[in-house]
Amino acid sequence: MKKALRIGAVTIAAAAICTVGAVFNSGHTSEELALTPYVQAAVLKQGASGGEVKELQRRLKQWGYYSGNVDGIYSKQTVEAVKYFQRKNGLKVDGIAGRATFEALGMNDSVKVLDGNKGGSSSNSNYTSSDLYLLAKCIYAEARGESYTGQVAVGAVILNRVASSSFPNTVSGVIYQKGAFTAVSDGQINLSPDKTAMNAAQDALNGWDPTYGCLYYYNPAVATSSWIFGRKTVTTIGKHVFAI
Repeated sequence: MKKALRIGAVTIAAAAICTVGAVFNSGHTSEELALTPYVQAAVLKQGASGGEVKELQRRLKQWGYYSGNVDGIYSKQTVEAVKYFQRKNGLKVDGIAGRATFEALGMNDSVKVLDGNKGGSSSNSNYTSSDLYLLAKCIYAEARGESYTGQVAVGAVILNRVASSSFPNTVSGVIYQKGAFTAVSDGQINLSPDKTAMNAAQDALNGWDPTYGCLYYYNPAVATSSWIFGRKTVTTIGKHVFAI
């Protein structure tokens, strides 16, 4: 996934549902469109791009259905690979990655999004529905006891790292970077996020950054690293100090 340029907040209502088709492309089957409004943000077809497509390609390649580059571009070759996978697994052969295909591939976060377990549709085409869900999981695991602004702030720090050359350039890469987040180390990252965390993740993706560009946060009451105390403090929200 390319470094993301932030897009300003947009209204998450009917207008958002109408415009989100441009993010992951429209043209889904009537059956898929009937599931939930979130389908338009998660079903993938030829022309789509991003981290979710890359994960789709990675899994198809790992299992011998795809021989192309794992580049995050839903090309004709990816379509044919999806058709091959669908044909072999008794699915409708249309080359479109919807709920049944995601489920068969084990892309559980994408399935959860299609089932409606998220607070809105991402307005940033550089991020996927899986990015949104993982971001919400980290927010919930790291900051569910904080105020809403404090939860958005944690999400903003993660996205600021994605945009920084000093960190991995994907949401999953940042969150799962070794030693980066306590919630990953102690397993709380596996908890299911609530609606508040989902909304906070969406607001962070929409460009709200209460930290003003911070790359770090910590709770001074429990932090043990002397290095983190040396970072320049920008703001404090709840129990967390945000720094650069």
